Amino acid sequence: MNQEDYDTEEAYEAGTSAGDDDAEATRRTAGEAESSRASRGWWDRNADEYQSDHGAFLGDDRFVWGPEGLDEAEAGLLGPASSLKGLDVLEIGAGAAQCSRWLAAQGARPVALDLSHRQLQHALRIGDDVPLVEADAGRLPFRDGSFDLACSAYGAVPFVADPVNVMREVHRVLRPGGRWVFSVTHPIRWAFPDEPGPEGLSVAASYFDRTPYVEQDEQGNAVYVEHHRTLGDRVRDVVAGGFRLVDLVEPEWPAWNGQEWGGWSPLRGNLIPGTAIFVCERG
Repeated sequence: MNQEDYDTEEAYEAGTSAGDDDAEATRRTAGEAESSRASRGWWDRNADEYQSDHGAFLGDDRFVWGPEGLDEAEAGLLGPASSLKGLDVLEIGAGAAQCSRWLAAQGARPVALDLSHRQLQHALRIGDDVPLVEADAGRLPFRDGSFDLACSAYGAVPFVADPVNVMREVHRVLRPGGRWVFSVTHPIRWAFPDEPGPEGLSVAASYFDRTPYVEQDEQGNAVYVEHHRTLGDRVRDVVAGGFRLVDLVEPEWPAWNGQEWGGWSPLRGNLIPGTAIFVCERG
C-alpha cells in the first residue's frame, strides 16, 4: 500500500455501508470464517465514518486504551515509556495506527496490523511513517519470536470466534518475557442495553449468555459480529494461550471526559465499568 492507494480510492463514501442500515440484529452462532468475513466488510464500509466521528478523540499519534480516555503515556501498561526505545512492537487491530505512531515517537519499532484495508488507508492518509500489514489476527504473518511487545486497543479480540487461537498466535510471535496487553468491552456491559442514557442502566440480558451478537442482511449473511466472553472466560483464554495474567485494569470514567461513544457515557461510566484491559506476559 502507498499514499496513492488512499488518494485514488473512490469506491467508498463516508458512512455508507451497503445494506447495514437495514441489517437485522440477532443473537446466533457465528463461526471463525463468518466472523472474520463480517468484520473485514464492516470495517471497510464504516472506516470513514469511524475516523470522522472519533478521529479527534483518538488523535493522530495518541495511544488511548478505550472510550474512557486512559492514555498509555499515563498508564504505562506496556512498561515505562523510556523502556520502549528500540523494542519491536506489534499492534493488532491498529485501525489508523494512532497507537503505533505514539510508540514510534517513544523510539519503538512498531508494526500496525489490521484486517481492514480501508482502516489502513486512513493510516496512510495520516502518514506513512509506520509499517502496515493487512492480515487476520488468527493468522499472523510473522516468524516465531519476532516481537518484544504486542498490544491491541479494542482490536480483533472482541470480534473473533476463537480468541484462544489469537492468544496462541500472539504468544508464538512474541519473544520470551514479552508483554501482551489488550483492551475489550468490559464483559458486564453485555447484560445492559447499548445505550448511553438512563435506559442503558437496567439489566436486559443474561451476563452468562455467550451467544454472539450478529447483524445480518436479508439473506441471513452476517455483516457484523461481536463475541461475548465473561470475565472468567477471558482469563481462561489468556492462560490457554500460554500467558500469565499480570494485571486486569478497569478504567474509571474521568471527570474531564464528557463525550458519549455508542453505549459509553459519563452517566454509565460512573456506575459500571466499560472497558477491561488485560496485561499478560509470555513465559
